[in-house]
Amino acid sequence: MRVITGTAKGRTLRTLEGDNVRPTTQRVKEAIFSIIQFDIEGRRVLDLFAGSGQLGIEALSRGAEQAVFVDNEKASVAVIKENLAKTQLASKASVVQTDALSFLRMNGELFDIAFLDPPYSTGLLEKAMSAISDHIATGGIVICECPLGEEPDDEIGSLVKNRSYRYGKISVTTFIKQ
Repeated sequence: MRVITGTAKGRTLRTLEGDNVRPTTQRVKEAIFSIIQFDIEGRRVLDLFAGSGQLGIEALSRGAEQAVFVDNEKASVAVIKENLAKTQLASKASVVQTDALSFLRMNGELFDIAFLDPPYSTGLLEKAMSAISDHIATGGIVICECPLGEEPDDEIGSLVKNRSYRYGKISVTTFIKQ
């Protein structure tokens, strides 16, 4: 995986190996950032279920003001920190090792953009969508990546589905906070 554009353009990001890891493909990442390309500059970003941190790092590279990376796994947190150091974006980031739902319950911060790419077929996407609404600024965007057939409802609290995109067996859905 590489950073597509911005201050860290071309830098290679490390990802974890193994059956429990499913990094966002380069094609899907490019599509996500084409969708939100004009909404990133100066924004606060939440990369929930961060994995390698590639989505939040891409946002920082493209001019996001700050990013918070949340992942439950110690190994993922180490990789995120390594990738932030490699891209020289660590000063704009904070990395939290905790369960995503616990983070949302205990944190009162507001974000302009949130990336949700939880483990598939676990029910975590629905739970996170229900909990994240209070953490998104009015007009903010939530981007969900999930397998086809597991897409979230069109309205969840104050989040309203904007658009859905299909990339092979993956669905990317954007929501706007009303």
